[in-house]
Amino acid sequence: MSTPLIRRPESDGASAQARPALAAGSAEYALPATLSGIGAQVLAVLGLLTGVWVALSPWFITLQYAGSNATTVNLISGLAVVGVGAFALASPRGFPGLQLANALLGVWLIIAGPILNQKHPIADPMYWSNSWAGGVLIALAVAGLAAAALSRPARR
Repeated sequence: MSTPLIRRPESDGASAQARPALAAGSAEYALPATLSGIGAQVLAVLGLLTGVWVALSPWFITLQYAGSNATTVNLISGLAVVGVGAFALASPRGFPGLQLANALLGVWLIIAGPILNQKHPIADPMYWSNSWAGGVLIALAVAGLAAAALSRPARR
């Protein structure tokens, strides 16, 4: 099966580039072509993987000695982070606005342990796991916001 090619002329007189023509009705989703677009996709994937770890960590480490509220919180928080990451992957440039949601979820993961400790004792592995995951999410959010700010053209 061959793909028809269209030619786009360059405005600076350079040679034309051949690109595959999209079928009518198909969604225009192209791979990110810029370094900032690729960076946004990488940050979204890393955030998504962090969310998967948070959601699955109750089955690998002891979160709480009694009760199940820590397991529930980690599962819901992890799935929320995965949802944000998947939504960010829906665009070739990512969604810089979702970085704030990841930062807030990261803060929540860091403070959830002491809040949950009021009712049932929380195990040390939960503090460490959630603190590291929260820190990673905050760092990814800051990197994503910085990359988005640097890639924006200056307003005149």
